[in-house]
Amino acid sequence: MQQTMRWFGPNDAISLQDIRQCGVSGIVTALHEIPVGDVWTVEAIQVRQEIIRNAGMEWTVIESLPVHEDIKKANGDYLLFIENYKISIKNIAQCGIKVITYNFMPILDWVRTHHAFENPDGSKALLYNQVAFNYFDLFLLQRPNVANDYTEEEKQIALAYGNLLSEDEKALLFKNVLLGLPGSKINFTKEQILSLLENYTHIDDNTLRANLIYFLSEVAPVAEELGVKLAIHPDDPPFSVLGLPRVVRNEADLKLLFEAVPINANGLCYCTGSLGADPTNDLERVIDNYGDRIHFLHLRNVTRDSKAIFRESEHLYGDNPIASIMEKLIVLMQKRNISLPMRPDHGFLHSIEDGKEQYPGYSLVGRLKGLAELRGLEMGLLHKMK
Repeated sequence: MQQTMRWFGPNDAISLQDIRQCGVSGIVTALHEIPVGDVWTVEAIQVRQEIIRNAGMEWTVIESLPVHEDIKKANGDYLLFIENYKISIKNIAQCGIKVITYNFMPILDWVRTHHAFENPDGSKALLYNQVAFNYFDLFLLQRPNVANDYTEEEKQIALAYGNLLSEDEKALLFKNVLLGLPGSKINFTKEQILSLLENYTHIDDNTLRANLIYFLSEVAPVAEELGVKLAIHPDDPPFSVLGLPRVVRNEADLKLLFEAVPINANGLCYCTGSLGADPTNDLERVIDNYGDRIHFLHLRNVTRDSKAIFRESEHLYGDNPIASIMEKLIVLMQKRNISLPMRPDHGFLHSIEDGKEQYPGYSLVGRLKGLAELRGLEMGLLHKMK
């Protein structure tokens, strides 16, 4: 595998020098400063490439080239934004970058209720608690008609949970759920999120999926012609939040998507954490059935403490069979004669870095630990398979 690590750009508290010392050759990043929907120019891409090259690495994967909300809703200036997306793909290809990651999650990029769950050893992890989220949705955000989405029992359990929280803990829960997109330190306000949600009132899973397929029918042929791979990131978490539609949750969703746009450029960012948060997803079978569509790897693990709670775990220890997954990926790469780019996804916040300004899940030590473990697992399996 080509080992990479994510970098959030010049404003990232973690430097490229820090990342290079982890032993990676590739950087996964994006032009976060460019407004969503605008064209990524060749000049802007090359400036960022030069910064990365001067640090001794290459910009390997775009993560992400974001999709404008108008495209997801198929309204407003969505046709213009699709054309801009095509131009950005062409410019990215001209600069020699071959993998573009994106997602089609409405409004929120990913959701966790806790960003600093304390493990027994004192390290901290990301966690999603459905009861905590229900309390946020029902009693903090109070979105219109929210009560219709919950049973009376769920409402009472959520209220009981909230009654145990201090005002500071309630404020932290609100902040955690509505954290801005990766690379941003700006949170959504209550007013902003309610306004955005109103725009999705009449968009269900089928409508969102149709809009995704239309988008891909337009941009994937451009990518295919240029030798660029589009890798969609699965929904995180892989179920509806805030009543929003979800269309990349499981193998059935992938089947519909890949059959609707049956060209190789229409591919997958294989995220074991996002898919693995749903116990009904068979991660090994996804490789078996859609291995030719896997263009980028996010390898991490999760522990499902109960039906209502999942948390990030150590990369090698959790509910996902990471050793079997790695073995299948090695066989897949040998079959395809390719070295897929891989990054350790998320990591614990260790005490040595606690208190430093870092994006949740993206501490350096935690990701380095995960990278080292995954690298060792891959090398051990390769030796065993000789």
